[in-house]
Amino acid sequence: MTAPPDVRQLSTRRGVVAAVVALALGGFAIGTTEFVTMGVLPEIADGVAVDIPTAGHVISAYALGVVVGAPVIAALGARLPRRGLLVALVLAFLLGNLGSALAVGHSSLLLARFVTGLPHGAYFGVASLVAASLVRAELRGRAVSSVMLGLAVANVAGVPAATWLGQTLGWRAAYWAVVVLAGATVLAVLAVVPSSPAPAEVTVATELTALRRPQVLLTLLVATVGFGGMFAVYSYISPLTTEEAGLPRGAVPWVLLVFGVGGVLGTALGGRLADLALFRSLLGAMGAMGLLLALVALLAGWVLGLLVTLFLLSATASVLVVTLQLRLMEVAGEAQMLGAALNHSALNAANALGAWLGGVVIAAGLGWTAPAAVGAALAAVGLVALTASAVLRRRELRTGPVRTAPAPAR
Repeated sequence: MTAPPDVRQLSTRRGVVAAVVALALGGFAIGTTEFVTMGVLPEIADGVAVDIPTAGHVISAYALGVVVGAPVIAALGARLPRRGLLVALVLAFLLGNLGSALAVGHSSLLLARFVTGLPHGAYFGVASLVAASLVRAELRGRAVSSVMLGLAVANVAGVPAATWLGQTLGWRAAYWAVVVLAGATVLAVLAVVPSSPAPAEVTVATELTALRRPQVLLTLLVATVGFGGMFAVYSYISPLTTEEAGLPRGAVPWVLLVFGVGGVLGTALGGRLADLALFRSLLGAMGAMGLLLALVALLAGWVLGLLVTLFLLSATASVLVVTLQLRLMEVAGEAQMLGAALNHSALNAANALGAWLGGVVIAAGLGWTAPAAVGAALAAVGLVALTASAVLRRRELRTGPVRTAPAPAR
């Protein structure tokens, strides 16, 4: 078997594309397993003999795994060769899905989903750094967004396909499909992703310094609170479609498809915008998302208006995900791996926050559009945090900037 290429040898465009596609395949597998549980939740509930709300705890277990695993693994794995760390993360992910497919009851499935979530954030952190290292500085945004594109495409193709398998052959088949995807990712990474040793000066201590940087903390606040607005709507998209827009339940998958296509286009666009002007793109995406959330609340009763705003909301939110990832890599200094991984911890915390606040206002009798209004308020908080970040950035430029990532300031 031919030895895999060294990063210094990977000079051809074809080699770079192959490596990024291999990394995106891992994102596709992760995105599929993250969201397919929602599609086969009734089948899981029947299979492990619990009701649907109790079965829903397996979704929370996965999200908790992401929140816990991303910073811990990124910090502890900082000195490991990055290709080897990627393989180890995908193997852990494979074992988590294998445990999910073989789970004999609700408790064992909860544990398996928690384990499956542990490598999620660290994988995207390491994969983003590897992808960025393969291209010129002015193309880093597109390289990182290409890795994230695997996650977006999973919502359009992987999740529906795995859901169909789970509904047709039993819920375990959905997780077996992800096991196969994870195995293919391991082989692809070993074959075409170049070796790239971790920087010699990086240690656990240097990684943890990211948590003392005001710009990192402000960006994490944007991801956790500001992005929570999107999840306030997405969590209740089904009743929004049927109760407000008046569409039949059979239309919900088509609405989700519209949302998923918007996410794919937004992810691809996000990389290009980030390469042009990272911070301005982040600020613009946050403001646009707040406006679109407000429009969802106003237009949900009009079918065309709902579809258009949901499409644009998904596209804008995906731009925000990519720019948040790159912003954290930029401001984390020598702790880029931890910074990139923390984005996914924050986004999963945003998922929990948005869904909870949306549920609170619905339970208070404020209607199915109330979560969108809450989401707009959360986006406003994100804009305040970004404004504070911009003020701090100007002050740093006047008094002497804190050292950040190697990419030039934009």
